[in-house]
Amino acid sequence: MVKVIVGKKGSGKTKMLIDMVNHAVDEDHGSIVCIEAGRNLTYDINHAARLIDICDYPLAPGVDSLFAFICAVYAQNFDVTNIFIDSLQKAARVDDIAEFERFIKQLDEFSEQHHIKFTVMLSCDRDVAEEHLSKYL
Repeated sequence: MVKVIVGKKGSGKTKMLIDMVNHAVDEDHGSIVCIEAGRNLTYDINHAARLIDICDYPLAPGVDSLFAFICAVYAQNFDVTNIFIDSLQKAARVDDIAEFERFIKQLDEFSEQHHIKFTVMLSCDRDVAEEHLSKYL
């Protein structure tokens, strides 16, 4: 399952993500991973969740590198049940809705195969996202 949370900057997406991560830590029986670009969530996310600053790793810009990174995270720990991505644009270092659509479809297939829940934050106008990602909103 993939869920995309869309909104413009300042609309409360990150607060929603923090609440969702902390809820998953309390309710799910598995490893919870949160990927962010920077170290903004360090004191907000429950310490039981694995918080990853994607900037610590030399990934090439683009959704393909990010997807490969996610696959590696799962390969290292098959107990991962939830992966959250705060700000897809920052994590992937691109801002192309068509690329995001392709990435979300890859996540959906990966989710089906490995029974992982993905939640992705995307900063954009909801109308733009609905054109490409309506299934996941």
